[in-house]
Amino acid sequence: MLTMDEIKKRLLLEVAGLHDIPEGAYNIRADGKSAGRQSSAHITITPKENGSGLDIDIQPGTKNESVHIPVVMTQSGLKEVVYNDFHIGDDCDILIVAGCGIDNCGNQDSQHDGIHRFYVGKNSRVKYVEKHYGSGTGSGKRILNPVTEVYQQENSFVEMEMVQIKGVDDTNRTTNAELAAGAKLIVRERLMTHGVQNAYSKYVVNLNGAGSSADVVSRSVARDKSYQTFDAKVVGNAPCSGHTECDSIIMDSGRILAIPSLEANDLDAALVHEAAIGKIAGEQIIKLLTLGMTEAEAEEKIINGFLK
Repeated sequence: MLTMDEIKKRLLLEVAGLHDIPEGAYNIRADGKSAGRQSSAHITITPKENGSGLDIDIQPGTKNESVHIPVVMTQSGLKEVVYNDFHIGDDCDILIVAGCGIDNCGNQDSQHDGIHRFYVGKNSRVKYVEKHYGSGTGSGKRILNPVTEVYQQENSFVEMEMVQIKGVDDTNRTTNAELAAGAKLIVRERLMTHGVQNAYSKYVVNLNGAGSSADVVSRSVARDKSYQTFDAKVVGNAPCSGHTECDSIIMDSGRILAIPSLEANDLDAALVHEAAIGKIAGEQIIKLLTLGMTEAEAEEKIINGFLK
């Protein structure tokens, strides 16, 4: 593994929780190049021949193992598109940790577009954690446009944790999922924007098999003059159950647009959506003020609890 400076180490800690080289399989990408890669006995990481990303092959029956594929960028003006394909065999139980951190101290925009495709075998369980983070004092933007495609075979289970809390100027997140019979998908998105940042999240989940289910929930906070769009569609093509929810706090001059959408193409498709946007309740602030907090401290306490 290449030596990394303190800024890159900080970014790795923010997006992947890494203090050191992780156990198991990993690929760490820094400023457009591999900074370290390791396969394991059951997980093989292979660079694509055209250099545009990785193929990650996970053998059937692999359990209690992890794959880390974080990206860090500190070079102002760098723009890249990376394709990572995960081929997950039957009867697996694994953790996949991704995410991207950009520190931009220059005047040019820095951008990472990561396209992740997951092919999940029968009866497999996958937890996927993707965190985005931005920092730096430059006028150049920090732009992240992740695309996630999930193809779940029978009775598979996928849990996705999508987090963006600080520093990303523009993001366009697109997630598409196709679920076979008995497959289950859980998505938990946590998002905060500030300044004049923009964030667009779009989810389309097709429940194609009998007994398939999806639960897509977003919690977000829009501060200052930032703008968010949450666009979630669940399509029931078989006897299935689906739920989508947007729960948002608006502050200052922030704006939020929620677009929940359901499409039932089967008599036994049970689909529900919920959306709520509002400001922090005054009684919550007052209660914390009586405990000795300032109003700003009370707001931060409430927001941190909301986004946990």
